Amino acid sequence: MIEPGKLFQLEGGQKRRKLALTYGALERDIIGIAEKGTEYSFTQLLRAEYIKKITEILLKDPKLPPQAATELRELLQAEPLDELRLCNVARNHLLAIIGTFPAEWDLVIAPHVPTSDENGVVRKREFFPGTAVYAEDIRSPFNIGSIFRTAEAMGMEKVYISPFCVDPEQPRAVRSGMGCIETMGWTRAALNELPADVPVFALETGGTDINDFVFPKQGICIIGSEELGVSPEALKRAAYGRVSIPMKGLKASLNVGVAFGILMQKWVESLL
Repeated sequence: MIEPGKLFQLEGGQKRRKLALTYGALERDIIGIAEKGTEYSFTQLLRAEYIKKITEILLKDPKLPPQAATELRELLQAEPLDELRLCNVARNHLLAIIGTFPAEWDLVIAPHVPTSDENGVVRKREFFPGTAVYAEDIRSPFNIGSIFRTAEAMGMEKVYISPFCVDPEQPRAVRSGMGCIETMGWTRAALNELPADVPVFALETGGTDINDFVFPKQGICIIGSEELGVSPEALKRAAYGRVSIPMKGLKASLNVGVAFGILMQKWVESLL
């Protein structure tokens, strides 16, 4: 990290870029995920004081919008100082000035800590036995990570992915999955390799309204690719039926991860 005095001497775009990087490094340090060698190390200045000093530098930026300046001043005056929020807000205002906006995999997010009991024993993951999702030809790393994250949060036991689905271990998928890919595990399988003794249904247009669909107690839900939806072959494999989400918009289109989240809420409601 650079000393505030040196930061102040930088000009325009160079100063903004360096400030943005500094705030990002501070965020990682605050939440405990700083890479080796990037930890906060100014012994003569408390980290909170350092954050205040560089924020004062940012407040002098002529391109900082008035609303953004007001927000930063309010955060500076708050007691106690919320270091993480101040750094995050400042960094994102800087990125807006620069014209660079963070993608999902660029966000600085604290890792989720496993829940432990009073004795420090890590609690095992709870799930609904026999429930699974089959992701068919999902191409986006962000989407596959989101699907894993939803499946884990809502209590699915297992995730299957098709032979041509994006690799869940792709860095952007791992980032989007927030640790859920490692927690859940997964199996790559063709349609004919899915278990033959459980109900299989598909999330696709033209099916039974999700509010009327009778979800199985155990089963596999097939969700299709971003571009083509569920394939004809997968629809044939989904002998239990087809469930659809009613929509009113002109486009009548949902991101596959969002659609899966809606389906999971309904399925879980039926299992409780």
